[in-house]
Amino acid sequence: MSSTTEPKAERRAPLTRDRVLRTAVELADDAGIDALTIRRLAEQLGVEPMSIYYHVPNKEAILDGIVDLVFQEIEEAVGGFTVPETDAAWRATLRTQILSAREVMLRHPWVPGVMDTRAELGLNTARYVDSVVGTLRSGGLSYDLIHHAMHALGSRAYGFSQELGEGKDDDSGDSAAMEQMAVHVPHLAEMLSVVRHDDPDSTLGWCDDQFEFEFGLDIILDGLERHHTRG
Repeated sequence: MSSTTEPKAERRAPLTRDRVLRTAVELADDAGIDALTIRRLAEQLGVEPMSIYYHVPNKEAILDGIVDLVFQEIEEAVGGFTVPETDAAWRATLRTQILSAREVMLRHPWVPGVMDTRAELGLNTARYVDSVVGTLRSGGLSYDLIHHAMHALGSRAYGFSQELGEGKDDDSGDSAAMEQMAVHVPHLAEMLSVVRHDDPDSTLGWCDDQFEFEFGLDIILDGLERHHTRG
């Protein structure tokens, strides 16, 4: 009887919806959201493209799923979405929660752009929004003020701020364009010549760096606190 044994074939992890979505997140992180195609995803998973459709019906479902998966990551980062009934430190609690969400967004910089294309909130995304509302409510804020707060916070509640316009990634600029700006929009041109954002690792957009994000967040939270105190 031979003492040698046949080498066991390496067992591949079964294909599941969770594995498909997690691999899609990794692909978007590594290569950018434009690289996320069914064919490229299938290559990463080592399967035929048709196999993916057993778990997600189409590309849109994948995009919905990976955004919701990122909000699951946010839930883990903030220690859960359950909020206490009362919280005298609601402002600090909410600030920490939003900045924790931002840390996750910075690891997945494609998320803001994808969220802008989604028609509905996924379950985890909705639960995150619910926790923001709940945190404000735990501080005793009225639902009317909370409604105003959610409008004021906008995308900042998710950990990023929407851009007002497109900017260039380099400092070279177009001298002719700048000259035209100086003639037609002198105040804007002067501001852009002075303002610089030199921290690319904290950025989710042209003007969305960490300082600007926290500056705007604190102004909103300070204002909400004053309105609540006066109320």
